Amino acid sequence: MLPTQVTELLEERPELLEKVEVMWVDSGYDGDKFALCVWLMIQAHVEVIRRTEQEFQVLPKRWVVERTFGWFNQYHRLSKDYERLPEMSEAAIYAVMTRIMLRRLIA
Repeated sequence: MLPTQVTELLEERPELLEKVEVMWVDSGYDGDKFALCVWLMIQAHVEVIRRTEQEFQVLPKRWVVERTFGWFNQYHRLSKDYERLPEMSEAAIYAVMTRIMLRRLIA
């Protein structure tokens, strides 16, 4: 069975994911059922990112997400979940990412 958030996104708003060709997931989403459900819903290949060793190692594809969350924590409004509505959190994320991208373009 798919996790609730993924199911909601795939069922309610499939147009948001129509351009997705490969979905990188954590080992928690490992399994043929999950990959089959994703394929049937949006025709995307599921690639599970795993660690090969027990000690810490940077996983490049997962690091992109972790790095982005680190950037969010630099902004007070995104460092904790202050918002009541998910739309407000989404708007704050768009604002912060716009600011980050504009700073990079200017530099």
